[in-house]
Amino acid sequence: MSRLLDFLEEERCKLNQLGEASLKQAIPLWDNPAVQEQSRRVDELVARVSETKATIVEWYGNE
Repeated sequence: MSRLLDFLEEERCKLNQLGEASLKQAIPLWDNPAVQEQSRRVDELVARVSETKATIVEWYGNE
């Protein structure tokens, strides 16, 4: 699980860097395909982390 969280953090950092570069170039985030693609990647990872946490809670409860 910690590897997944580390990977998510790396991908979030990439998204932030892309977003900052886009804004410095006066390109709206919604008009930048690279930002949109990275945002989708982060969204997918967030969903995977959420599913993994739900499975762990289901297996072990809230100990």
